[in-house]
Amino acid sequence: MTTDLVEVPVPLTKLSEEEDLFRETVREFAEAEIRPHVSAMDDAAQLNMDLLPKFFELGLMGIEIPEQHGGAGASFFLATLAIEELARVDASAAIYVDVHNTLVNNCVLRWANEEQRGRYLPRLAGDTLGAFALSEAGSGSDAFALACKADEKDDHWELTGQKLWITSGAEAGFYVVFANADFSQGYKGITAFLVERDFEGFSVGKREKKLGIRASSTTELVLENCKVPKENVLGPLGKGYKIAIETLNEGRIGIGAQMIGIAMGALEAATQFCKEREQFGKAIAEFQGVQFQLGQMETELEAARLTVYNAARLKDAGQPFVREAAIAKLFSSQVAERITSQCVELFGGYGYSREYPVEKFYRDAKIGTIYEGTSNMQLQTIAKMLLK
Repeated sequence: MTTDLVEVPVPLTKLSEEEDLFRETVREFAEAEIRPHVSAMDDAAQLNMDLLPKFFELGLMGIEIPEQHGGAGASFFLATLAIEELARVDASAAIYVDVHNTLVNNCVLRWANEEQRGRYLPRLAGDTLGAFALSEAGSGSDAFALACKADEKDDHWELTGQKLWITSGAEAGFYVVFANADFSQGYKGITAFLVERDFEGFSVGKREKKLGIRASSTTELVLENCKVPKENVLGPLGKGYKIAIETLNEGRIGIGAQMIGIAMGALEAATQFCKEREQFGKAIAEFQGVQFQLGQMETELEAARLTVYNAARLKDAGQPFVREAAIAKLFSSQVAERITSQCVELFGGYGYSREYPVEKFYRDAKIGTIYEGTSNMQLQTIAKMLLK
């Protein structure tokens, strides 16, 4: 009797040489350029503005943008690795790279026409930060209950309304804004527009004071008869709902990467602390109960990383990934909450002090269950696909 050899698939967490080199480059950058400023940025609730130009210089803001437009022409998976490594040091810094790549750039790459791509992609790769403006006061999980309206004029559109919870709103120079051009059509009237910061009638409103990711700006946008050229309509009229849904599906993978980065940073800090902290005459890492906790956290982190990498690989391969993206965001955010909470406890009283890093990881993790689709919305998506 002969047995045919079965080819074992390459583990999802095994990186190619190129991917591994990229990861190390981003890690070195995060350690050298971001870590020294983490505490000060969190205290000030403000990104060190010297970092944004460095994100662009390193090529982190145009990872998927084609080389002809000034980007790297690389994969979505590399963007995922970058977000993970940045979040390992500071989730606030990571979210600037995350939203810019997974929402804004992806949106333009997929839905813009050639003229729009030629006009905006070089700027998005080179020096202009982007933001994604969907949410409103009455439009959260019900993303299409938009009140922001778009009125067609002779040679332009006028947008009127307010957007809330806009990540990177304070620093962005370019916004993908969603407004309803025909309320009689319900959500099928929603249209996407490419808006520049200096367009007449556009302004940035109040900045939110937040629990976590404090150095990342979250702002209101005010549109007062904001004039948008007709050539800045993104995609077909009335297809804004489709653009938003499909873009957010991709963005959820980015949030998953952010969450595993946060969990990784917290676990590394706690592991080191456990090796150094002594009680009853020996390092607490020598106690079996502590080892059990560390082992459980490492297992959950690896499982969460697999869901994120799987979704990113599927996206790059052009395969369906909506279910996998929802699972990745849901599970990684749950794991990040559990791990960061446990790490705070392992630090004991020190874990509750802002002099040690884990309390910040704990605060930063919470947002993962909320933005770009709450955990309940992810569960609903997963269940609907299961019931099909």
